[in-house]
Amino acid sequence: MKNNKMKFLYLVALFVLFAGTTFATELDSLNRDPKYVETIKGRSQKIVDKLKLKKANVALDVRNIIANKYFLLNDIYEKRDAAVKKVKDSGVTGSQKNEALAAIDHEKDAALYRSHFAFASDLSLLLNEKQIEEVKDGMTFGVVNVTYTATLDMIPSLKADEKKQILAWLKEAREFAMDAENSNKKHEAFGKYKGRINNYLSKRGYDLTKERAEWEKRCKAKGIKL
Repeated sequence: MKNNKMKFLYLVALFVLFAGTTFATELDSLNRDPKYVETIKGRSQKIVDKLKLKKANVALDVRNIIANKYFLLNDIYEKRDAAVKKVKDSGVTGSQKNEALAAIDHEKDAALYRSHFAFASDLSLLLNEKQIEEVKDGMTFGVVNVTYTATLDMIPSLKADEKKQILAWLKEAREFAMDAENSNKKHEAFGKYKGRINNYLSKRGYDLTKERAEWEKRCKAKGIKL
């Protein structure tokens, strides 16, 4: 009984000691091109700066978590590219080649899936939900907000449930865009969902060609360039 009490007091003491402590996240820069590391650090820092975090150690941890995410994505795609090259150089053809390439793609997707949730989990230890949203937007060029705002401006008559669905799809697209290998692929991820949104609105009775034409007229009258 006495031993259990002592263990309990020890655990309480540890909790008090480490409560509010931020455990440093090391930058995964070992054996990487220094210029590439500096580029990624700069890109990540721009995202962090917009968060306006008050604690320097927290800001550094968040910067490193974001940078490490970029490093890991690069590693995953480099491994994929090397494996694809090996298959193509091997001379295999037909179904054997297709199966090998499919397996490589599956392995890449599995690695992206694991890293995706680990990234969100790491950020949640330091940031609130709104801040995490800002990080995601920073990694995807703010396409969610730009597209959502433009859609609402283009079609002022959108109903509440339609707005909710559009925003949900754009945020879903953002999850895929975050893991894309380059900016073109990120925009492709959004493009697929924009097509889905257009189809959805057309089925709901909206004439998108007319809506866009009227929107362009309104913007021109206001001196806004699209």
